[in-house]
Amino acid sequence: MESANADELHLRHVEKDVLIPKMMREKARERCAEKVEAFTHCCKESGFLMVLNCRQENSALKECLTLHYKDPGFFEECKQEYIKQKTEFERTGIPLKKRNQKLPTSM
Repeated sequence: MESANADELHLRHVEKDVLIPKMMREKARERCAEKVEAFTHCCKESGFLMVLNCRQENSALKECLTLHYKDPGFFEECKQEYIKQKTEFERTGIPLKKRNQKLPTSM
């Protein structure tokens, strides 16, 4: 746990300003899945008129996402998850994408 606290103090600029916000966007989209689905459905139904027809869905989606983006607790949650993933990568050398893949059962 000591190394996690040391890493937390030394997050690089790109981690704070790019990688953690990217994780926040992905998680916020998951948490606002109902509004994302409603907006997507409206856009598919409206075609070129989506700009006019889907204002309400777009506003609801933006409001939901912005609520998560501005929440300091949510940022802290994503930061801790990022630090955990980073620490695990440093320990194993295996990126998260490959860690989640199943190993072949026969060689």
